[in-house]
Amino acid sequence: MKTRDQFTAIFESIDFEKIIDHPNILIAANFWDNERYCAARTCYRFMRALDDLIDNHKAEHKGIGADERESFASDIRQWMGMLEKPLSSSPFNNELGYTVERFRIPLWSLEAFAESMLYDVTHDGFATLDDFIRYSGGASVAPASIFVHLAGLQENNGIYADPPFDVRSTAEPCAMFSYFVHIIRDFRKDQLNNLSYFADDVTERHGLTRADMGALARGTALSAGFRAMMREYLAIADRYRLETLRVMEQVCPLMAPRYRLSLEIIFELYMMVFERIDPDRGTFTAEELNPTPAETRERVRRVILSQR
Repeated sequence: MKTRDQFTAIFESIDFEKIIDHPNILIAANFWDNERYCAARTCYRFMRALDDLIDNHKAEHKGIGADERESFASDIRQWMGMLEKPLSSSPFNNELGYTVERFRIPLWSLEAFAESMLYDVTHDGFATLDDFIRYSGGASVAPASIFVHLAGLQENNGIYADPPFDVRSTAEPCAMFSYFVHIIRDFRKDQLNNLSYFADDVTERHGLTRADMGALARGTALSAGFRAMMREYLAIADRYRLETLRVMEQVCPLMAPRYRLSLEIIFELYMMVFERIDPDRGTFTAEELNPTPAETRERVRRVILSQR
């Protein structure tokens, strides 16, 4: 009961109205000790800088020209250089290097994320669903792996040891579940920002073109082909959802209560969106698919109450 009381006190301190960007991660990590929470923020600040570098340009310029690609690739390599010489430049470089070393952050996760950003620079969308899934290994599985790694770290007298399970295979199903839910939820917003995460081979199979996808996002009546495509993507998300449940049954008993709770919270918050997706009658608007802060608060409260 004491642990649940601690969780409840943390829960009451969270202002759900103010958490706008990446709310699931920030809400879940609030239940960690402060040192790990700060480590997560440092790693995600690094990733966000890389991601915004690409997405903001695409939103403003409808893509990346061939003459700009080498410049962006150079910028990404410069960011990755922080990991090689963390003590040679800015305070943030030092902070990142310290965090990676102290918390044993797996370098492959940061490198894989950078590779996905390079893919964004050199490609215009995804020709096949397989291309998207490979890309997701860096864009989604890598940042999720950092979260799972930090949650699973074993601490003894201030010294951290690696989690007692394989981080990548643990993070993969939940990361992929959340990513498929994410791209369905943000379909309209992404299209309006010149971003498309739906694979060409899937859209074409359902009689859609990239131009059609943009028109649908801007308000054209949703076609039968579009709804069939969303059913396919929802079915893929559901397969990853079931795999996530199996993995959580295996690894959650190996985690301290507060870190186990954080994984359960993230999963349940994405479930809130998953449950709202209606391929047959839905409008796929942000208002339809995004829970309100009050609904999110209630779901988190229920997860806390379910803790034994």
